[in-house]
Amino acid sequence: MAQETKNSILIIGGGLLGLSIAYEFSRNNFKVLVLSKNRNESAGFVAAGMLATHAEGLEDELLKFGQESQNLIPKWIKSIEQDSNIKCGLKKCGIVVPFKNKEDLEEFPTYEYGKYLNHKDLQTEINGMNSIWKHGLLFEQDGQIDNRRRLMRALERACSLHGVEFQEGSEVEDLTFEKNKITGATVLCATGEIKKINCEKAIICSGAWSKKIFNKIPVFPVKGQMLSIQGPTNFLKRVIFGPKTYLVGNTPNGIKQLQEGIRSLLPEAINWPQMEHWWGFRPCTPDLKPIIGKSKIENLFIATGHYRNGVLFSAITSDLLLKIVQNKNLKEIEKSFLEKFSLDRFAI
Repeated sequence: MAQETKNSILIIGGGLLGLSIAYEFSRNNFKVLVLSKNRNESAGFVAAGMLATHAEGLEDELLKFGQESQNLIPKWIKSIEQDSNIKCGLKKCGIVVPFKNKEDLEEFPTYEYGKYLNHKDLQTEINGMNSIWKHGLLFEQDGQIDNRRRLMRALERACSLHGVEFQEGSEVEDLTFEKNKITGATVLCATGEIKKINCEKAIICSGAWSKKIFNKIPVFPVKGQMLSIQGPTNFLKRVIFGPKTYLVGNTPNGIKQLQEGIRSLLPEAINWPQMEHWWGFRPCTPDLKPIIGKSKIENLFIATGHYRNGVLFSAITSDLLLKIVQNKNLKEIEKSFLEKFSLDRFAI
């Protein structure tokens, strides 16, 4: 049985968000235990690493949340790289969003943040771009990170160096409560043994499966797929963000639609060799916004429902969780985020 300590936290979920939170707490002198059923099935491994606050067309509080997180990311990544000695592949390469007509372009939610591209500009930025796209927006402030191969591994190593304990293959079967406080979890270990783990505080960040652990969380899985293709070296200097498809592919409707999306954006790329195809489940909420912050249980916190933007939102989410667990003073915009993304908004 794990011993309860004054400055300890139990993190239920070992995907990208769980690792990000574990890293933030461990480097701030918390004793951290991470329970993970199967990290390789996490949504982080089916993410393209898009830092696309503006190219995604986020609106209202999601736009502000993405912008704030994007401001934190360079320093956050630098710290992870220094601790892990692994380069995370952060690229502020800019993202191009193509449009077939100017009306759609001007109605795009983040139009004012982009640089307008006419047809000639678009062809200059993206060599071989399908001629059906007549206009574009270049979001130079957006970019990408090598999430699957580098960031996840860098976080794993950085966490380990900061003393984070991992129990991989651990399935949480039940949570135990006493006087409106979580006291621990009953866990089925990889060996088949049932264990009781005590905790002082806990954070649920189990992605699409968070509802199985705490049924008051209205999160459900949405399938996402990735198709990796091998093109000529340095052929694409920008990311292309088309309707439902990035060039590398990302859609719930299967490999055929991925290929159709590639063909519609960059016809030449459909003939490039396919290197890898994989899929996973993203955590989605009814209003497509994350759930971050406190629960009705005094010492139980939640971070899930980040849907398509887990990579983008990971820096600010881990930062906010540390602040509220430590009862630190919050900026007004941080208070606003926690209010907008509270679990209470789904209360019946």
